[in-house]
Amino acid sequence: MALKYVNPHYRKGIQTSKKEIVDLVKSWLVLGIAFAIVINGLKFDITFAIAVFISLLTLGVGFLLHELAHKFMAHKYGCFAEFRSFDMMLIIALLFSFIGFIFAAPGAVMIKGHITKRQNGIISAAGPGTNLIVSILFLVLVFTTSGIFQGIGLYGFIINAWLALFNMIPFAMFDGRKIWNWNKAVYIVMAVAAFGLITVQNLLSLGLF
Repeated sequence: MALKYVNPHYRKGIQTSKKEIVDLVKSWLVLGIAFAIVINGLKFDITFAIAVFISLLTLGVGFLLHELAHKFMAHKYGCFAEFRSFDMMLIIALLFSFIGFIFAAPGAVMIKGHITKRQNGIISAAGPGTNLIVSILFLVLVFTTSGIFQGIGLYGFIINAWLALFNMIPFAMFDGRKIWNWNKAVYIVMAVAAFGLITVQNLLSLGLF
């Protein structure tokens, strides 16, 4: 997720800060636990510990690459960009996981700079677009490996497919709204791709693949 933001300490070039790193790690940990609860259920045993580990590993790839894609694309257009967590949304994500649902809006990359509608759309598309690619790569792992690696592939595929679809919501602060405002054809292609991956996930759960 990417939002326009004014920061008085703007400096050109790719940069990070202790605050950004702390917010990224905090969001990663909370979302990793929340996804593990949704997928595996809350069980205080070794299976849940393994589920949390795999969720953190696969979510870490999807979540971090999503936010970094926003950040690096914004830097490409000469903007300041850093991730900031929304602590209340992290609490909501954790609470919703207990009823089997993930509301994955942990934060956003805050952007300062002058950008066009097209540039804002491209910056926004970089996040869910990255999740689509990562999801497909994990899906390849599902069909080409077995055992723990297949399990990791399945987790990574599911998590990234849902992250992509969730961020394509065309309302409020979601990436989908800015992509839709920029280029409706691009939005439709990305949304259909995300729905397609979720369909594959459902077919896998039914044992049809």
